[in-house]
Amino acid sequence: MSDLRLRRSVLYMPGSNQRALDKAKTLPADSLILDLEDAVSMEEKELARDQVCAAVKGGGYGHRELVIRVNAPQTPWGDGDLRAAIQAKPDAILMPKVSSPAVLESVADALEALDAPDSIAVWAMIETPAAILNIHEIAKARRDRRNRLTGFVLGTNDLAKDTWAQLVRGRVPMLPWMMLTLAAARAEGLIVLDGVWNDIADPEGCREECRQARDLGFDGKTLIHPNQLEPANTSFAPTEEEVRRARLVIEAFNLPENAKRAAIKVEGRMYERQHIGVARRAVVWSETIAARDAAA
Repeated sequence: MSDLRLRRSVLYMPGSNQRALDKAKTLPADSLILDLEDAVSMEEKELARDQVCAAVKGGGYGHRELVIRVNAPQTPWGDGDLRAAIQAKPDAILMPKVSSPAVLESVADALEALDAPDSIAVWAMIETPAAILNIHEIAKARRDRRNRLTGFVLGTNDLAKDTWAQLVRGRVPMLPWMMLTLAAARAEGLIVLDGVWNDIADPEGCREECRQARDLGFDGKTLIHPNQLEPANTSFAPTEEEVRRARLVIEAFNLPENAKRAAIKVEGRMYERQHIGVARRAVVWSETIAARDAAA
């Protein structure tokens, strides 16, 4: 079974804001992207690097997955960011502007040269027209374990900027690129996260977009404000009815009389054996969420 870690809500936190880094320890986010790139001004790049790396080393973030988004290698901060991030040992390093497999190969070279721990994964921002055109080749980089690629993060704002596409409600201009990215990710066993909702004064608009992303098949959504956590967490969680039906499907296939059947009927609907994986995922996620809520 693929990675079942919860990533319903993946919150960007500006690395230059120490108060935000501290507050993140109390927020109900599944994952945190501690940002050294877009959310940080040029004047504060080195401050952000120091604060983020100290925060990761210091711990205290509980179950939250910690990801450091570094600046691109070709920038004045890229090399220093990567070196510092490796020393901090986050769960993953998020690389911006990944437009071809060559970017990941160069990062792999750097990780090897710096003797990075095997526990550090690499995520790739998909945010340029070239990345969309090269998306399956980028995803296939996962096949070489030295690349450490485990996930894609859509950068819809950058895609809109570079293509002139409008970020309209329903995201019709973006849908082909979103589904190409998702298909490439799923073909290679990668997680894939939706881009951000920009209007922090409209959490219901965020909820609508989260539900769309969930229906399309995304693992979760990247967020830019704590008030977007609840819409994401509830939208990407399985509903009570989905969990109830999932348990029935698992129980039905476990019956001795169904041991050799390829398809069965449960409450008037047909299910094939391939649906067992989907049902198990819903149950595991539901149990994980319940345990986490109980511990909060």
